[in-house]
Amino acid sequence: MWNPGKRLRKLVLLSSLYVSQYIPLMFLIQALPVFLRQQGVPLETIGLIYLLGFPLLLKIFWSPFIDRYGFTRWGHYRFWIVCFQLLVAGVSVLCAFVDIQADFTLMFALLLLMVTLAASQDIATDALAVGLLEPSERGWGNGIQMAGNYLGAILGGGVMLMLLNQLGWTNSVLILAWISVIALLPILRYREQSAKPVQTRPAFMDVLNFYSRPGIWRWLLVLAIYMTGGNMANGMFRPLLVDLGLSLAEIGWLLGVVGNGAAILGAIMAGLLTTSFSRKRSLVVFGIVQAVATLAYLLPASGLDDKFTLHIVTIMMHAAIGATLTVSATVMMDKSQLATAGTDYTAQSSVVYLGGFLAAGLSGFITAAIGYQGLFLLSIAIATLGVVLISQGQLERFN
Repeated sequence: MWNPGKRLRKLVLLSSLYVSQYIPLMFLIQALPVFLRQQGVPLETIGLIYLLGFPLLLKIFWSPFIDRYGFTRWGHYRFWIVCFQLLVAGVSVLCAFVDIQADFTLMFALLLLMVTLAASQDIATDALAVGLLEPSERGWGNGIQMAGNYLGAILGGGVMLMLLNQLGWTNSVLILAWISVIALLPILRYREQSAKPVQTRPAFMDVLNFYSRPGIWRWLLVLAIYMTGGNMANGMFRPLLVDLGLSLAEIGWLLGVVGNGAAILGAIMAGLLTTSFSRKRSLVVFGIVQAVATLAYLLPASGLDDKFTLHIVTIMMHAAIGATLTVSATVMMDKSQLATAGTDYTAQSSVVYLGGFLAAGLSGFITAAIGYQGLFLLSIAIATLGVVLISQGQLERFN
């Protein structure tokens, strides 16, 4: 039965969780490197910041313990989410009073701890969402998830950078800590209903059991191929804009505001359509959209660099990426069992993260060898291959 009040509460809860957990992550990835460079920190040191992303790849190893252990009396995943977010806020307060240039090693250790806590919270949040959303709700639920992620990117990357410029390091990071605390209000009001079943096998067996499911490696391969083409192309769009002569402010506006805004719209649109379409049809449709959007990257790569073209290309590609992430996340939820939701979902999302890191890393070498146009054509071919694999009926064989 349609219950708009219940769905609205779910929407508010998921929005608050995904926005709040992505603000610190995007702050570290997008705003902090720029701020460090302004402070005169060497590029070699700034490059170390991107190593902070490793907990996102490694979190699969401790996800079974979050699935297995907790205080169910307070709500199993609710307990972990509140704990991790309070710890993120606490570490943020410590970071606020550390001199970045004088104590970079200490700062790096604290930031690594913060990312690990945020990645752990992500495990619990995804698992909570798997149980919270009915299968028919997972389309729009994941649309909200991805929209929240991109809104967190706008706030953590763009807005926090402006705050750093106006208020300085200490005050800005203290505001980040307060945001983490305030964002807990919806989850504190939520009462998690489901009880975790008692498991007798060792926790690490949950990971092995997931990877031993029939056909799961085929699905993970298709998932990696499906997402790699867009990630590879998107990874080289930023340096292309630099080579085209755009200023940092222009790139910040184009990617940070226009791009993330388009991704939010793409995620919401995909969430609504995935509710009406089958999972397979949604993957195929938005995979085609991604391939066509990547094709548009050939325009600026060929020298067509007027502002109108750059805005249209940015909107197309980021909306497509938001859409493909949404439908992929929906299928990943479908393949997650309630008893091990954190482990199952994390095992799949780690493939997306790993594919993104590898695609971004390799894209530079590929572009150096065959140029921007060659890289974008290769990205289109990979994206098209993902669509072909799904359209030929591969998806059903994984269920």
